[in-house]
Amino acid sequence: MSEERPTSDAAQEETADEVRFEETHATDDDAWATACAEDLAAEKARRRAQHGPPPGSAAEELRKLVDAVADKLSGLQSPLFGAVAGGTAQQVVNQVVQQAKAAVEPVLERNPEVFDHLAAAGSELLAAYRSAVENQERRWTTRSTDSRDDEPGPGEHIDLD
Repeated sequence: MSEERPTSDAAQEETADEVRFEETHATDDDAWATACAEDLAAEKARRRAQHGPPPGSAAEELRKLVDAVADKLSGLQSPLFGAVAGGTAQQVVNQVVQQAKAAVEPVLERNPEVFDHLAAAGSELLAAYRSAVENQERRWTTRSTDSRDDEPGPGEHIDLD
């Protein structure tokens, strides 16, 4: 036979209480997570409505820039070329735009994360430059011009009379 003892009613009630506590605790955790997710979604929607859509990756932004420049150049009518050369000039511009797009697209497709790294590196370089300039400006503005007149210079004063 089995060595298991039948459990008493008190032990069964404790086990049932533990199960109820765990279910309630799990439900509370889920409720908290659900509430947090809802709050986060509402905040994102509010910011999107206030500021517009967030910027994409650096590769997407470069693609948008190339497209915008290409559209602007394609629609540009130059009065410098005249009526006869205008059609030829427009064809040359369109060809250059298409070649630029053809050169940029494969790079964007193969290595989109490279542009994110380049953007981050550019931001770091800008921050370092800004820090250096601010430090130099601080040194320039804290110098007192009066102190130079009172202190003797490195040279010796010679009276010529």
